[in-house]
Amino acid sequence: MITLADVEAADRRIDGRIRRTPLVEAEPDRWFKLEYLQHAGSFKTRGMMNKILNSAVPAAGIVVASGGNAGLAAAYAARELGVPAEVFVPVTAPAVKVAKLGKLGARVVQVGNEYAEAYAAARERTDALFCHAYDDPDMVAGNGTLGLEIADEADTVLVAVGGGGLIAGVIAALRDRAKIVAVEPVNSRALNAALANGGPIDVPVAGVAADSLGARRAGEIAFELAADAGIESVLVEDDAIIEARRRLWDDYRIVVEHGTAAAYAALTSGAYRPAAGERVITLLCGANTDPGDQG
Repeated sequence: MITLADVEAADRRIDGRIRRTPLVEAEPDRWFKLEYLQHAGSFKTRGMMNKILNSAVPAAGIVVASGGNAGLAAAYAARELGVPAEVFVPVTAPAVKVAKLGKLGARVVQVGNEYAEAYAAARERTDALFCHAYDDPDMVAGNGTLGLEIADEADTVLVAVGGGGLIAGVIAALRDRAKIVAVEPVNSRALNAALANGGPIDVPVAGVAADSLGARRAGEIAFELAADAGIESVLVEDDAIIEARRRLWDDYRIVVEHGTAAAYAALTSGAYRPAAGERVITLLCGANTDPGDQG
Protein backbone atom coordinates (compact mmCIF):
# COMPACT_ATOMS: atom_id res chain seq x y z
CA MET A 1 0.00 0.00 0.00
CA ILE A 2 1.27 3.48 -0.90
CA THR A 3 2.18 5.43 2.23
CA LEU A 4 3.07 8.96 3.27
CA ALA A 5 6.74 7.95 3.10
CA ASP A 6 6.33 7.09 -0.61
CA VAL A 7 4.73 10.48 -1.27
CA GLU A 8 7.50 12.29 0.60
CA ALA A 9 10.14 10.39 -1.42
CA ALA A 10 8.37 11.38 -4.63
CA ASP A 11 8.28 14.99 -3.47
CA ARG A 12 12.05 15.01 -3.07
CA ARG A 13 12.53 13.30 -6.44
CA ILE A 14 10.45 15.74 -8.47
CA ASP A 15 11.41 18.88 -6.56
CA GLY A 16 12.29 21.65 -8.99
CA ARG A 17 10.54 19.94 -11.90
CA ILE A 18 6.92 20.68 -10.98
CA ARG A 19 5.06 23.78 -9.85
CA ARG A 20 3.97 24.29 -6.25
CA THR A 21 0.52 25.47 -7.24
CA PRO A 22 -1.42 28.18 -5.37
CA LEU A 23 -4.06 27.67 -2.72
CA VAL A 24 -6.56 30.53 -2.75
CA GLU A 25 -9.48 31.39 -0.50
CA ALA A 26 -12.72 31.72 -2.48
CA GLU A 27 -14.88 32.63 0.52
CA PRO A 28 -14.70 31.94 4.26
CA ASP A 29 -13.77 28.28 4.85
CA ARG A 30 -13.81 27.53 1.10
CA TRP A 31 -10.52 27.18 -0.77
CA PHE A 32 -9.40 26.21 -4.25
CA LYS A 33 -6.15 24.36 -4.93
CA LEU A 34 -5.20 25.66 -8.38
CA GLU A 35 -3.53 22.52 -9.67
CA TYR A 36 -4.77 23.24 -13.19
CA LEU A 37 -1.84 25.70 -13.31
CA GLN A 38 0.53 22.72 -13.22
CA HIS A 39 2.87 22.09 -16.19
CA ALA A 40 0.82 20.54 -19.04
CA GLY A 41 -2.40 21.66 -17.38
CA SER A 42 -3.08 18.95 -14.80
CA PHE A 43 -1.91 17.16 -11.66
CA LYS A 44 -0.77 14.17 -13.72
CA THR A 45 2.56 15.82 -14.48
CA ARG A 46 3.58 15.18 -10.88
CA GLY A 47 2.99 11.46 -11.18
CA MET A 48 4.52 11.17 -14.62
CA MET A 49 7.70 12.94 -13.57
CA ASN A 50 8.04 10.60 -10.61
CA LYS A 51 7.38 7.53 -12.77
CA ILE A 52 10.02 8.38 -15.35
CA LEU A 53 12.63 9.53 -12.83
CA ASN A 54 12.17 6.36 -10.76
CA SER A 55 12.33 3.94 -13.74
CA ALA A 56 14.83 2.50 -16.17
CA VAL A 57 13.53 3.93 -19.45
CA PRO A 58 14.43 1.93 -22.61
CA ALA A 59 15.62 3.53 -25.82
CA ALA A 60 12.08 3.38 -27.23
CA GLY A 61 10.97 5.70 -24.44
CA ILE A 62 7.56 5.65 -22.78
CA VAL A 63 4.05 4.79 -23.89
CA VAL A 64 0.80 5.81 -22.23
CA ALA A 65 -2.93 5.44 -22.85
CA SER A 66 -4.96 8.49 -21.96
CA GLY A 67 -8.22 10.36 -22.28
CA GLY A 68 -5.93 13.35 -22.74
CA ASN A 69 -4.43 14.63 -19.50
CA ALA A 70 -2.12 11.70 -18.76
CA GLY A 71 -0.88 11.89 -22.33
CA LEU A 72 -0.15 15.60 -22.00
CA ALA A 73 1.69 14.98 -18.75
CA ALA A 74 3.67 12.15 -20.36
CA ALA A 75 4.54 14.27 -23.39
CA TYR A 76 5.66 17.18 -21.23
CA ALA A 77 7.67 15.08 -18.77
CA ALA A 78 9.28 13.06 -21.56
CA ARG A 79 10.30 16.21 -23.41
CA GLU A 80 11.77 17.75 -20.25
CA LEU A 81 13.65 14.55 -19.37
CA GLY A 82 14.80 13.83 -22.91
CA VAL A 83 12.97 10.58 -23.69
CA PRO A 84 10.58 9.69 -26.56
CA ALA A 85 6.85 9.45 -25.84
CA GLU A 86 3.98 7.73 -27.66
CA VAL A 87 0.43 8.48 -26.53
CA PHE A 88 -2.67 6.41 -27.35
CA VAL A 89 -5.93 8.35 -27.04
CA PRO A 90 -9.53 7.54 -28.02
CA VAL A 91 -10.88 9.17 -31.15
CA THR A 92 -13.29 11.02 -28.86
CA ALA A 93 -10.47 12.86 -27.06
CA PRO A 94 -10.98 16.65 -27.21
CA ALA A 95 -9.21 18.24 -30.16
CA VAL A 96 -7.55 20.79 -27.87
CA LYS A 97 -5.78 17.96 -26.03
CA VAL A 98 -4.74 16.11 -29.19
CA ALA A 99 -3.30 19.28 -30.72
CA LYS A 100 -1.31 20.05 -27.60
CA LEU A 101 0.13 16.53 -27.52
CA GLY A 102 1.64 17.13 -30.94
CA LYS A 103 3.04 20.49 -29.88
CA LEU A 104 4.78 18.81 -26.94
CA GLY A 105 6.52 16.41 -29.32
CA ALA A 106 4.69 13.15 -28.62
CA ARG A 107 3.65 10.68 -31.28
CA VAL A 108 -0.15 10.46 -31.05
CA VAL A 109 -2.15 7.33 -31.94
CA GLN A 110 -5.97 7.68 -31.89
CA VAL A 111 -7.86 4.41 -31.48
CA GLY A 112 -11.22 3.35 -30.03
CA ASN A 113 -14.10 5.36 -28.62
CA GLU A 114 -13.09 5.30 -24.95
CA TYR A 115 -10.07 5.04 -22.70
CA ALA A 116 -10.27 1.24 -22.29
CA GLU A 117 -9.79 0.70 -26.02
CA ALA A 118 -6.84 3.07 -26.22
CA TYR A 119 -5.38 1.28 -23.19
CA ALA A 120 -5.64 -2.13 -24.86
CA ALA A 121 -3.86 -0.85 -27.96
CA ALA A 122 -1.10 0.81 -25.93
CA ARG A 123 -0.37 -2.40 -24.03
CA GLU A 124 0.59 -4.07 -27.30
CA ARG A 125 3.78 -2.00 -27.28
CA THR A 126 6.41 -4.10 -25.50
CA ASP A 127 9.61 -2.22 -26.26
CA ALA A 128 8.74 0.97 -24.35
CA LEU A 129 8.07 1.72 -20.68
CA PHE A 130 4.32 1.57 -20.17
CA CYS A 131 3.13 4.32 -17.83
CA HIS A 132 -0.33 3.52 -16.49
CA ALA A 133 -2.41 6.68 -16.28
CA TYR A 134 -3.59 6.01 -12.72
CA ASP A 135 -2.98 2.48 -11.36
CA ASP A 136 0.76 2.69 -10.80
CA PRO A 137 2.62 3.18 -7.49
CA ASP A 138 4.99 5.84 -8.81
CA MET A 139 2.16 7.76 -10.46
CA VAL A 140 0.08 7.67 -7.29
CA ALA A 141 2.95 8.75 -5.05
CA GLY A 142 3.83 11.61 -7.38
CA ASN A 143 0.23 12.77 -7.58
CA GLY A 144 0.03 12.72 -3.81
CA THR A 145 2.65 15.43 -3.54
CA LEU A 146 -0.03 18.06 -4.06
CA GLY A 147 -1.56 16.82 -0.81
CA LEU A 148 1.59 17.80 1.04
CA GLU A 149 1.05 21.37 -0.13
CA ILE A 150 -2.35 21.62 1.59
CA ALA A 151 -1.71 19.42 4.61
CA ASP A 152 -1.92 22.25 7.14
CA GLU A 153 -5.01 23.96 5.71
CA ALA A 154 -7.83 21.46 5.15
CA ASP A 155 -10.48 19.80 7.26
CA THR A 156 -11.94 18.28 4.07
CA VAL A 157 -10.65 17.81 0.52
CA LEU A 158 -12.99 17.31 -2.45
CA VAL A 159 -11.38 15.24 -5.21
CA ALA A 160 -12.79 14.47 -8.67
CA VAL A 161 -12.25 10.79 -9.46
CA GLY A 162 -11.83 8.91 -12.72
CA GLY A 163 -9.56 5.89 -12.36
CA GLY A 164 -8.41 7.05 -8.95
CA GLY A 165 -4.77 8.03 -9.42
CA LEU A 166 -5.27 11.44 -7.81
CA ILE A 167 -7.44 10.45 -4.89
CA ALA A 168 -5.16 7.52 -4.11
CA GLY A 169 -2.22 9.90 -3.78
CA VAL A 170 -4.25 12.34 -1.71
CA ILE A 171 -5.31 9.54 0.64
CA ALA A 172 -1.69 8.44 1.06
CA ALA A 173 -0.64 12.00 1.85
CA LEU A 174 -3.54 13.17 4.00
CA ARG A 175 -5.53 10.25 5.42
CA ASP A 176 -4.48 11.03 8.98
CA ARG A 177 -4.94 14.79 8.61
CA ALA A 178 -8.14 15.50 6.64
CA LYS A 179 -11.43 14.02 5.48
CA ILE A 180 -11.20 13.04 1.83
CA VAL A 181 -14.32 12.99 -0.34
CA ALA A 182 -14.43 11.26 -3.73
CA VAL A 183 -16.65 13.04 -6.27
CA GLU A 184 -17.76 11.25 -9.45
CA PRO A 185 -20.30 11.80 -12.21
CA VAL A 186 -23.32 9.51 -11.96
CA ASN A 187 -22.48 8.28 -15.47
CA SER A 188 -18.80 7.48 -14.72
CA ARG A 189 -18.70 6.10 -11.18
CA ALA A 190 -15.86 3.58 -11.21
CA LEU A 191 -14.64 4.10 -7.63
CA ASN A 192 -18.12 4.53 -6.17
CA ALA A 193 -19.14 1.23 -7.74
CA ALA A 194 -15.97 -0.49 -6.56
CA LEU A 195 -16.58 0.59 -2.98
CA ALA A 196 -20.17 -0.63 -3.14
CA ASN A 197 -19.09 -3.92 -4.72
CA GLY A 198 -16.10 -4.65 -2.49
CA GLY A 199 -13.69 -4.45 -5.42
CA PRO A 200 -13.20 -2.84 -8.84
CA ILE A 201 -15.79 -3.71 -11.47
CA ASP A 202 -16.48 -2.46 -14.98
CA VAL A 203 -19.00 0.38 -15.22
CA PRO A 204 -20.61 2.18 -18.17
CA VAL A 205 -18.89 5.43 -19.15
CA ALA A 206 -20.76 8.46 -20.50
CA GLY A 207 -21.43 12.13 -19.86
CA VAL A 208 -19.80 15.53 -20.14
CA ALA A 209 -16.75 14.57 -18.05
CA ALA A 210 -16.02 11.22 -19.70
CA ASP A 211 -12.90 12.52 -21.48
CA SER A 212 -11.08 12.95 -18.15
CA LEU A 213 -13.11 10.90 -15.64
CA GLY A 214 -14.08 8.11 -18.00
CA ALA A 215 -12.22 5.12 -16.59
CA ARG A 216 -14.30 1.97 -17.02
CA ARG A 217 -12.78 0.43 -13.89
CA ALA A 218 -11.17 1.98 -10.81
CA GLY A 219 -7.53 1.19 -10.15
CA GLU A 220 -6.65 -1.48 -7.61
CA ILE A 221 -4.42 0.99 -5.74
CA ALA A 222 -7.20 3.56 -5.45
CA PHE A 223 -9.72 0.98 -4.31
CA GLU A 224 -7.36 -0.48 -1.72
CA LEU A 225 -6.54 2.92 -0.23
CA ALA A 226 -10.11 4.25 -0.39
CA ALA A 227 -11.59 1.15 1.22
CA ASP A 228 -8.92 1.03 3.91
CA ALA A 229 -9.33 4.73 4.74
CA GLY A 230 -13.14 4.56 4.63
CA ILE A 231 -13.44 7.72 2.54
CA GLU A 232 -16.77 9.29 1.65
CA SER A 233 -18.00 8.96 -1.94
CA VAL A 234 -20.62 11.20 -3.59
CA LEU A 235 -22.10 11.41 -7.08
CA VAL A 236 -23.04 14.46 -9.14
CA GLU A 237 -25.25 14.83 -12.21
CA ASP A 238 -24.02 16.20 -15.55
CA ASP A 239 -26.20 19.27 -15.18
CA ALA A 240 -24.55 20.02 -11.84
CA ILE A 241 -21.09 19.66 -13.39
CA ILE A 242 -21.96 22.06 -16.20
CA GLU A 243 -23.39 24.55 -13.72
CA ALA A 244 -20.34 24.30 -11.43
CA ARG A 245 -18.03 24.91 -14.39
CA ARG A 246 -20.07 27.95 -15.38
CA ARG A 247 -20.01 29.31 -11.83
CA LEU A 248 -16.24 28.90 -11.58
CA TRP A 249 -15.98 31.18 -14.60
CA ASP A 250 -18.73 33.63 -13.64
CA ASP A 251 -17.70 34.01 -9.99
CA TYR A 252 -13.93 33.54 -10.10
CA ARG A 253 -12.84 33.75 -13.75
CA ILE A 254 -11.48 30.20 -13.51
CA VAL A 255 -11.67 28.02 -16.63
CA VAL A 256 -11.42 24.27 -16.05
CA GLU A 257 -12.53 21.11 -17.79
CA HIS A 258 -15.78 19.38 -16.88
CA GLY A 259 -14.01 16.61 -14.97
CA THR A 260 -12.37 19.17 -12.72
CA ALA A 261 -15.64 21.01 -12.19
CA ALA A 262 -17.15 17.79 -10.85
CA ALA A 263 -15.33 18.34 -7.55
CA TYR A 264 -16.84 21.80 -7.15
CA ALA A 265 -20.25 20.45 -8.17
CA ALA A 266 -20.29 18.48 -4.93
CA LEU A 267 -20.61 21.81 -3.12
CA THR A 268 -22.78 23.75 -5.53
CA SER A 269 -25.30 20.90 -5.90
CA GLY A 270 -25.41 19.98 -2.24
CA ALA A 271 -24.09 16.47 -2.83
CA TYR A 272 -21.65 17.30 -0.06
CA ARG A 273 -22.80 19.61 2.73
CA PRO A 274 -20.01 20.87 5.00
CA ALA A 275 -20.60 21.50 8.68
CA ALA A 276 -20.42 25.05 10.03
CA GLY A 277 -16.81 26.19 10.15
CA GLU A 278 -15.54 23.18 8.17
CA ARG A 279 -12.57 24.23 6.03
CA VAL A 280 -13.08 22.68 2.60
CA ILE A 281 -10.49 22.60 -0.19
CA THR A 282 -11.70 21.78 -3.70
CA LEU A 283 -8.94 20.40 -5.91
CA LEU A 284 -9.16 22.08 -9.32
CA CYS A 285 -7.00 19.51 -10.98
CA GLY A 286 -7.07 20.13 -14.73
CA ALA A 287 -7.84 22.73 -17.39
CA ASN A 288 -7.14 21.16 -20.76
CA THR A 289 -10.38 22.32 -22.28
CA ASP A 290 -11.96 24.54 -24.88
CA PRO A 291 -13.11 27.64 -22.95
CA GLY A 292 -16.00 28.08 -25.38
CA ASP A 293 -17.41 24.60 -24.74
CA GLN A 294 -20.22 25.11 -22.25
CA GLY A 295 -22.14 21.90 -22.97
